[in-house]
Amino acid sequence: MNRRTAFLTTLAVTTFLTLTACGSEEPDAPAKGSGKETLSTAPVSSAPASDGRPAVELPSDLSYTFDWPKTGDKERDAVLADSEQSIKAVDQAIVNQNALDKAYLAYYEGEAAAQTEQFIQAYVDAKARVTGKYRYYHSAVQVRDGGEASLVYCEDQSKAFDMYLKDRKVNKTPVTENSYVLYTTQLRKNDKGVWVITKLLSERGHDQCRP
Repeated sequence: MNRRTAFLTTLAVTTFLTLTACGSEEPDAPAKGSGKETLSTAPVSSAPASDGRPAVELPSDLSYTFDWPKTGDKERDAVLADSEQSIKAVDQAIVNQNALDKAYLAYYEGEAAAQTEQFIQAYVDAKARVTGKYRYYHSAVQVRDGGEASLVYCEDQSKAFDMYLKDRKVNKTPVTENSYVLYTTQLRKNDKGVWVITKLLSERGHDQCRP
């Protein structure tokens, strides 16, 4: 992230968030790539606010595929739906260059919120953001008594990259096993009925996620 590479070395593989494209080696810069391409300005796509959840607006150069089949269970499907929005909300904060963007703060709290703020601020400091295509798959969700849940899933970052805002050039990076990330999240249902993330762990190049 993070939702995807270790944008800072302090947020690398075993930290709470690794939410962008593949492979940054320097602590203050977006991922190095084999080449650069200019990204044209694109219109904004949006998901309207609903049921007390914030609206999320993202430029159309960002796209998301969630290969998360419905479980048929109301609460488990709600965990999946809120998790989708939480991923997009972090990217909105990066696009907005706002480490305290209200949308993502509606989906993260405690330890996870603090780490997410640090992650977003790294992009703000570098005047960069994410772009490209993300895919999510191999989801496994469990809901426990007391309004707690866990979600494990994979992220494919092979077509997602970092972009400097000054010249809008995309840093292309090669696809490696580290382009595939396993996430483990802990969630709780808050008093508004939203499943919020309290902890988030990631592991790059996990066997479960590699094609």
